[in-house]
Amino acid sequence: MSHRLPAPALLSESNYPTTNPKLVGWYDQQILNEKASRFVLMTTNRQFPAAVELNLDGLVGPTHHYGGLGLGNLASQKHRHQVSNPRAAALEGLAKMRLLISLGIPQAVLPPQQRPLVPALRQLGFGGTDATVLAAAAEEAPALLSAASSTSSMWAANAASVSPGADTADGRLHLTPANLVSQWHRSLETPFTTQFLGRIFADPEHFCRHPPLPAAIAFADEGAANQMRLAPSHGATGTELFVYGREPEARSAGRYPARQSRAASKAVARLHGLTQDRVVLLQQSPQAIDAGVFHNDVIAVANENVLLVHQQAFAEGQAALHTIRSCYETNCGASLTIIEVTEEDIPLPLAVETYLFNSQLVSLPAGGMALICPAECRDNQLVSDWLDRLLAGDNPVQAVYPVSVRQSMQNGGGPACLRLRVVLSEPALAAMHEPVLLSPRRLDRLETWVNQHYRDRLTMADLADPALLEESYRALDELTGILELPALYPFQRSSQ
Repeated sequence: MSHRLPAPALLSESNYPTTNPKLVGWYDQQILNEKASRFVLMTTNRQFPAAVELNLDGLVGPTHHYGGLGLGNLASQKHRHQVSNPRAAALEGLAKMRLLISLGIPQAVLPPQQRPLVPALRQLGFGGTDATVLAAAAEEAPALLSAASSTSSMWAANAASVSPGADTADGRLHLTPANLVSQWHRSLETPFTTQFLGRIFADPEHFCRHPPLPAAIAFADEGAANQMRLAPSHGATGTELFVYGREPEARSAGRYPARQSRAASKAVARLHGLTQDRVVLLQQSPQAIDAGVFHNDVIAVANENVLLVHQQAFAEGQAALHTIRSCYETNCGASLTIIEVTEEDIPLPLAVETYLFNSQLVSLPAGGMALICPAECRDNQLVSDWLDRLLAGDNPVQAVYPVSVRQSMQNGGGPACLRLRVVLSEPALAAMHEPVLLSPRRLDRLETWVNQHYRDRLTMADLADPALLEESYRALDELTGILELPALYPFQRSSQ
């Protein structure tokens, strides 16, 4: 960790973020240190803020492997068919969640999906027993088996687009699951994601859940990875930024295809009941896409009144930043801090390599912000020096916490890819399905679960192993007990 003095206060008895006895167990550490190792249930009478930002992190699944499936994702291509470590991948993600809790930031978990997804292979003509299906796919079409075994749902930033009640016409939280039609292995995630979000955000008084957009390339939607929100505070009405790669009718002329459709971004804004003058549509720079910026969250991140962005993020360059500032300051009546990183500061290829902009920029309970960045940012001297200048500068960022999520990074996803940001009022937070909300004790239980069920080595050939399928089913079956979500997976419902 690095910080400028004074250091940001960790969550303690004096800055507890809730008064609700039902909620207080999520922040139940008497005095938190950076390891967040102790659990003490407390009840208090302290005032809860108007809204909090919940980080809903994807948990890496037992079949985590390097299939090289992500077109335009340079890290995914670089590590194609290398040996993976699912256990380490899951534990790295849980360690990041533990850090967020130690900083006083609410944290929840998105469970892995059922993989290998044998029904998807059956749809493609592979028949027989599950073992026969896996063996045939491995022999005839190993890329399809890899796609049906992908754990890419761990990148929860692609799960859905989310607009808080402060921004929407009806005052409810709106969620639209992403259709992810630009790649088959990602599109397989949508049905489960839709079901899961429906179960944890079930109360119609607080939540409005839309179905995914039509599964057509004209409405290709990649979720919150291409959505940012700016507001004076989490609970205040804000400005939502939707970043798209192409017009629906346009064909990609670059090296890599643009994934997000402008039509999809506009449709989500309409569905969520957002005021038109508080929505900004921005086009990704084609040069950035060709450099490996397949989603906007690889090149920009926003939090409350701060936008951290690379100079080459948007097709309109400085004009885009002017539009953002003008819209925000006109509608929010407050100043906006834009931290622009120039090509001279950090060249675009290096920004993609280190995933600096795929950091989590989060608000601390005691004030100020922290940047949760990939450890690779501190490993690179140029980027590390820039982080030191950020801390020394006149901006709200008080601390930088490097985290090791190398298994995910090697597959093309950094800290911000792993989480979906959900801004909630206290009543909405209380209306959620509570067992998915994490405390140190629940994290301990999940770590034990991972160590019991996950392999520490997985090759491409292992995907055809029927024992891996059975191991995954046993693990997920136990997980639904931990999260109190019975019959969550298709294999559980088919056996009833």
